[in-house]
Amino acid sequence: MAQFNKVIIAGNLAKAPELRFTPKGTAVCSFTVATNRAWTPEGATEKKEEVYFVDVDAWAGTAETISKHLRKGDPILLEGRLKQEVWEDKTTKEKRYKLGVTLESFSFIGAKKDSGV
Repeated sequence: MAQFNKVIIAGNLAKAPELRFTPKGTAVCSFTVATNRAWTPEGATEKKEEVYFVDVDAWAGTAETISKHLRKGDPILLEGRLKQEVWEDKTTKEKRYKLGVTLESFSFIGAKKDSGV
C-alpha cells in the first residue's frame, strides 16, 4: 500500500517565530500557526467555530527567512509533513506524544504591511 504524508495549512502565526541553531550551525525556526473551522450545524442558526494550533519547524535558509520576515499575527500558507515527537513525562514516567509539522515550503499571503519607510 502506498503511503503519503503531506499537510497544507493556511493560518496566522499565533506567536513570534523563534530562531535557534543546532550545534552544527543549522538554523531551526519554530512557530505556531492558528487556523480555524467555522460551520453551522444542521438545524441551528448560530455558527460554531473551532480553532486549532499547529506547531511547525522550519530548517536552514527557510528558517532564517521566516524568522526575518514574519511576526505574530501574519498570515502564511504552508506545506509540510507530519512528524511525531515522543518523550517520557518526568513525573508520571509515561510516554507522551505530540504531532507537529516539518515545513517543506511556504508562501506569504495577504497584503504586506506598511513599514512606514
